[in-house]
Amino acid sequence: MTDLSAETAVTVGEKPSCPPQARKYVLFAAILATSMGFIDGSVVSLALPAIRADLGASLADAQWISSAYMLFLSALVLTGGAAGDVFGVRNIFGIGVALFMVTSVLCALAPDENVLIIMRGAQGIGAALMVPGSLSLIAKSYPPEVRGRAIGTWAAFSSITTAFGPMLGSLVLSFGEPWMWRLIFAINAPVGLIVLAMLFAKVPADPPGDGRRLDHIGALLATAGLGSIAWGLTSLGVEAEAKFAPAWAWLAAGVVLAAAFLSWERRASAPMVRLDLFQSAAFSGANLYTLILFFAFHAILFYLPMTLIGGWGVIEWQASLMFLPMSIFIGGFSRQAGALADRIGPKWPLVAGASCVSLSYVLLAATMPLMNLWEVVFPIMLLNGAGMAMLVSPLSTAVMQAAPDRDAGLASGINNAIARSAGLMSVAAFGALAALAYGSRSTAAGSEAGFGEKLSAGVSASAAQMHAAASNSAFQAIAIGCAIACAVAAVIAFFTQPSNKGSRRSA
Repeated sequence: MTDLSAETAVTVGEKPSCPPQARKYVLFAAILATSMGFIDGSVVSLALPAIRADLGASLADAQWISSAYMLFLSALVLTGGAAGDVFGVRNIFGIGVALFMVTSVLCALAPDENVLIIMRGAQGIGAALMVPGSLSLIAKSYPPEVRGRAIGTWAAFSSITTAFGPMLGSLVLSFGEPWMWRLIFAINAPVGLIVLAMLFAKVPADPPGDGRRLDHIGALLATAGLGSIAWGLTSLGVEAEAKFAPAWAWLAAGVVLAAAFLSWERRASAPMVRLDLFQSAAFSGANLYTLILFFAFHAILFYLPMTLIGGWGVIEWQASLMFLPMSIFIGGFSRQAGALADRIGPKWPLVAGASCVSLSYVLLAATMPLMNLWEVVFPIMLLNGAGMAMLVSPLSTAVMQAAPDRDAGLASGINNAIARSAGLMSVAAFGALAALAYGSRSTAAGSEAGFGEKLSAGVSASAAQMHAAASNSAFQAIAIGCAIACAVAAVIAFFTQPSNKGSRRSA
């Protein structure tokens, strides 16, 4: 996935800051830290029905338990990468790990949904320092002749842990008490301590950059703008008394703040985002493709487990297996897809991948009423995994080919930030659609539950059927919207990406 793409610049020929005997500790620490950040996002989606049952959280609360993390991660990931260049990568990476670890413990101890949401936001800040720092630390610690192998090892093991982490976490949820979701967060504490111990005991500090500055105003505007838009979309499905202001007011404020961000970036001396990169039609098209496709992808990643676990009553570990094919396909075939994009250009792999994913979402929407996990949903998710494997590496290729060599790290960071921002927006936007679709069906059926909620013990069979039917209806609406979005992404790739190997823009 794009999450495993390079997020920071790698300076070829730079003298490594780490002695050879310490490099294995750098690699191990980077793998553990990256895995914590990636697993946390996916396992929480599986845990949300249990969290809602234990804390009494609403659908809007569930959206913000996910969105608070994504908000600060997506808005600050570029700042986090730049902070390592300013203050030293090891120091910023260590601060990110420590913050992520402490806030994970506070998430585990959260007495209610409001505290959990606040701590999830703080977790996102830690991840924004930790995730880009992991790759930067490898780049600064290994010489160019072995750096590629180290990054490949990091990517491979991070993919493996990201694939199997949710399955292990869901086993805890499946066979434990309602409060067992807290262990998903608590496990980050010992892992974080291991990372910090290796980092500060074995890895020397790298020198901070000279004359570099952070774009504090840009980071503030980006966070405020994304937050306002996300809350405006989320509040579409919230009761009037809980909105604080009409949804349109939040959305308008977000648009104004986004415009202010773009205006500031044009004249800032050290901008977070170099807007002149978007003068390239291929670069703009690749990032628009990312925005639309990952808008759909994250919605399915968030709402399918909620439907299966809360609506169908599927056990958490079985629901987690629906996404295992995607991780296996991406890990097993991304290299081949990337090589194909190098030979024929990224256009056709991106078109084929998005079309395949779109078809899988159409099939999900069509077959939800069958409620057949292994004979219907699982084969469809195999198709989804094949489509994602087709497009992930070619998307990175498209972004890299469209940017000058000197801006390779920034271009990849922008693309990653857009992918995460898309996830934030999709969870908020489709939540309103899910609430509306579920509400219209459940009201007619007389159901008192909410979308994605687990039914309490003793509920009648007819009530459970009504709840499942309303949940299916809500997810069908989401899946149809996602299928349309992926089809649009395929069209964008067709018209903006080169069909044969394009040359990189000159530096």
